[in-house]
Amino acid sequence: MTRRLLPLIIFFVLMGFLAQSLYESDAELPSPLIGKPIPEFKLRNLITEEFVTNDQIIGNISLVNVWATWCVGCEIEHEFLVELSKDSDINLPIIGLNWKDDDQLAKLWLNQLGDPYMLVLKDPEGKTAIDFGVYGAPETFLIDSSGIIHFKHIGPLDREIFELDILPLIGELN
Repeated sequence: MTRRLLPLIIFFVLMGFLAQSLYESDAELPSPLIGKPIPEFKLRNLITEEFVTNDQIIGNISLVNVWATWCVGCEIEHEFLVELSKDSDINLPIIGLNWKDDDQLAKLWLNQLGDPYMLVLKDPEGKTAIDFGVYGAPETFLIDSSGIIHFKHIGPLDREIFELDILPLIGELN
């Protein structure tokens, strides 16, 4: 009798783990890059086509936001990023990392929806995003003035997440 019930017990235990994982947030995935420098890169500026390196974005506390025009979540968070970029009380530079996207569509997107970015870097092959440990767009990183990553958010950024998770870290870094 016990041998007959064992597969059923194992099945229900596995189903329990599966059910638990359905209610865990994807945004809670830890990043191995927290506390480490941003990856080295040399990418083109979307607007000017000039090359930009990782050393050139260091110097201020800033956000690095991975986005694309094909990304639904990016469209959801975009309005908040535009508002944040205009908030003089916070004065936080946002650097866009345009991931595996078409240049013309990205420029059109920014012209139509507003450009919250101090700088937009093109990552057409996605190599730099991979070096950042990106799972999918959108993802946002808080970096300090030395280029150290202090926070990673997976998914659309909104005011609540910014105020609860990012703003306190900015206060600690100042």
